[in-house]
Amino acid sequence: MTVVSDRTDTAREELPRAPRRGRPSPVAVVVTVLLVVVHVLAWQATEFSPAALIDGWRGMTDFAGQALPPDFDWVTVLGPSVEAAAVTLYIGLLGTTFSIPSALVLAVLASRATTRSAALYQASRSVLSFLRAVPDVVFALIFVTAVGLGPFAGVLALVLHNTGVMGKLWAEAMEETDSGPRDALRINGASGVQVATHAVLPSVLPQLVGLLLYRFDVNVRSSLVLGLVGAGGIGFLINQSIKLFRFDEMVTHIVVVLVLVVLVDQLSAFVRRRIGS
Repeated sequence: MTVVSDRTDTAREELPRAPRRGRPSPVAVVVTVLLVVVHVLAWQATEFSPAALIDGWRGMTDFAGQALPPDFDWVTVLGPSVEAAAVTLYIGLLGTTFSIPSALVLAVLASRATTRSAALYQASRSVLSFLRAVPDVVFALIFVTAVGLGPFAGVLALVLHNTGVMGKLWAEAMEETDSGPRDALRINGASGVQVATHAVLPSVLPQLVGLLLYRFDVNVRSSLVLGLVGAGGIGFLINQSIKLFRFDEMVTHIVVVLVLVVLVDQLSAFVRRRIGS
């Protein structure tokens, strides 16, 4: 009996004890309070009001009545909409393609895997941060004043902004590569350019192409917004329809945009799958 009792006591001691529910830490309490306060301030600053949305049902009903059914007349609405959608696609395409050289150079300089100079690394990072921080719409407004209204201003805006974003993504992808091959090249006296071209870029090329396709998808969507500020494309037609209160034409343009975005997304997904396989 004594042996059985000792075994029972030992088994009880080996059982995991239920965790004690202690008081929340002061840091968690402070963070929770700060989050609540920030959300209350945001609610007040944005004048968030579900009641106002509910009270505006009449306006939404009137808008839907004017917008539906869409105007699919080919000569006056749908045909020009398709042509403008093609321009929007071209803006996104050229804005992505023409940013590749500058983004690649800055990415190589802004990656610790390919740049050993701290000053050059920080300078390149600063340039990428600036180009990434300035919205493409702001760049478009600047270029509209320089080259006038039209798609060219949109292409220039996307080239600058996409250089900052894609350069940052590419630089981070390069830093995640295996350090063994590039260290071996450096030991044998290879320069930074040789390390980049023979060790880093070949190993990270599929990732770079995938990120490039992702940015192309995003830039096509961004070129739509750029059209609202005079950079051409179908965004210009949407803005014009809103100003003329032709909401049925606006819905037609939006449908064309939806088709364009779906096609670009499917194309990008197909190319990424082919690269992955």
